[in-house]
Amino acid sequence: MKVLVTGGAGFIGSHLVELLCEKKEISKITIIDNLQDGSKKNLKNLIKNKKVKLRKADIRNDKALNKSFKDVKCVFHLAAMSDIVPSITDPKNYLQTNIIGTMNVLEAMRNNGVKKIIYTASSSCYGIPKKYPTSEREKINPKYPYAFSKNIGEQLIKHWSDVYSINYISLRLFNVYGTRSRTHGAYGAALGVFLKQKLSKKPFTIVGDGNQKRDFINVKDVATAIYKSFKSKKNNKIYNVGSGSPTSVNKLVNYLKGKKVFIPKRPGEPKITHANTRLIRKQLKWKPKITLEEGLDEVLKNINYWDNSPLWTKKKIKKATKNWFKYLK
Repeated sequence: MKVLVTGGAGFIGSHLVELLCEKKEISKITIIDNLQDGSKKNLKNLIKNKKVKLRKADIRNDKALNKSFKDVKCVFHLAAMSDIVPSITDPKNYLQTNIIGTMNVLEAMRNNGVKKIIYTASSSCYGIPKKYPTSEREKINPKYPYAFSKNIGEQLIKHWSDVYSINYISLRLFNVYGTRSRTHGAYGAALGVFLKQKLSKKPFTIVGDGNQKRDFINVKDVATAIYKSFKSKKNNKIYNVGSGSPTSVNKLVNYLKGKKVFIPKRPGEPKITHANTRLIRKQLKWKPKITLEEGLDEVLKNINYWDNSPLWTKKKIKKATKNWFKYLK
């Protein structure tokens, strides 16, 4: 069976490709990645696998996609621009990638008769929820262009499903962490930023008082959820993917050990993210297996992976935060 992974050289995508390589029913894995956020480094142990073919292409370029979708049975659509603050300062690129890019993927599927897509959506679509733990029935209320663009991508997939009979499962991911996490960005991949700061012997930059809680979910558990979605006979479903056990940012940093620097809280950020995962546990028989402590231990053992990544200093993060305030005025 041939499958295709957009964003397969990225943080989550590379872990998914690693898992797919282990599955006997998968004979060919085509990766489409523009290698701007992703990296061949993430695939260093996979690139020589006979199942894997990496094609450098951008999902914004519809003409570059069609030939890669021939005979594909399922598309795993992970390619996207992520992080919140950059989406505020550069919304156009986010909308072009996360919305138009998703439409291009759907059209390539339609043109080649591909009938199944697994989409990695974002829990940021809930904005600041009224109920915790937050279920899939919570009101959609995106607070910034990134969240908006990811949710519109989900809406596009639902519409193409209705009109063109394409089956989908959309996974609303909470705070994903793990090895190969990105270290750049002032928001989003917080653990990756902390790890780079630790490696550089810099203090941890904590937004607000650090008492805010986040539902951290290990990337390997996320990859398993994506694979179970692919194997499931369930169609046209939306599921939350999180641990269901929020942890404070202070507790996370205390585990990493180091000095802290507190920067101003950003308006529009939830005090807590907490996934209600009952639906995916019941329908897909999925549940997280890796505790935060186990996941952090693995990340710390591989900390040198972040050695060549750019460091977000306190000065840069303050500048990004200033842009955040300017946007909300």
